[in-house]
Amino acid sequence: MLVSATEMLKKAKAGHYAVGQFNINNLEWTKSILLTAQELNSPVILGVSEGAGKYMGGYHAVVGMVNGLLQDLNITVPVALHLDHGSFEGCYKCIEAGFSSIMFDGSHYAIDENVAKTTELVKAAHDKGLSIEAEVGSIGGEEDGVVGMGECADPDECKAIADLGIDFLAAGIGNIHGKYPENWKGLSFETLDAVQQKTGDMPLVLHGGTGIPADMIKKAINLGVAKINVNTECQLAFAAATRKYVEEGKDLQGKGFDPRKLLAPGAEAIKATVKEKMELFGSVGQA
Repeated sequence: MLVSATEMLKKAKAGHYAVGQFNINNLEWTKSILLTAQELNSPVILGVSEGAGKYMGGYHAVVGMVNGLLQDLNITVPVALHLDHGSFEGCYKCIEAGFSSIMFDGSHYAIDENVAKTTELVKAAHDKGLSIEAEVGSIGGEEDGVVGMGECADPDECKAIADLGIDFLAAGIGNIHGKYPENWKGLSFETLDAVQQKTGDMPLVLHGGTGIPADMIKKAINLGVAKINVNTECQLAFAAATRKYVEEGKDLQGKGFDPRKLLAPGAEAIKATVKEKMELFGSVGQA
């Protein structure tokens, strides 16, 4: 059964590793991620953006699919189902649908409004046993149509939000969603260190995990990052494997057009990507 992400992330922060949040887009994604987590005995967080939730038919459909897979595939490692970059309304919908964790992204509101909305959602989430993530300082790149440049969060604002009773905090440290541009300046470890000093034991979250060099990832984990979000990398791996299958004409051989065959190389590519990330994050064997 689904669990909140609080315990797994506290344990990760104390143990100096990070749990991966892998965003899901359909059945293949979900199944590949869960099977890999089970095989590697790693805790895992399944992330669902509002756009992906809509694409999959709605939040109840997502919860039904994930719960069914946990049961039918005998998944015993800790799994959290987490709303990624949720709006205020979206958070309530996911609480009602049966998610085990939510993220309220109030980073585009003025700090006072972010505080007020976060306070209300902390109570709503905790009343139902869900964990809640909040964000300070917008993460760059495009996230469901919103493009940000990757600001660095103000450590004092981070403390103000952390003190509201949230379970983990996403602080902008120059990270962006999607592919990193050629002129990217890298992560601001000064900001991360300052945020960590102010927020103490709270697990910190690194969004935009795709394309950040391994040494930077490891340094971020040492500075208190306990959750790293990966989405684009799995999408690129899936697309490349599917393209190869079609370009080699395999969909024209026998029943190669059968979706089970057509999507199999992409599903395997997702598994390989997730395995690589779990090894890098240090979560293997930590379930």
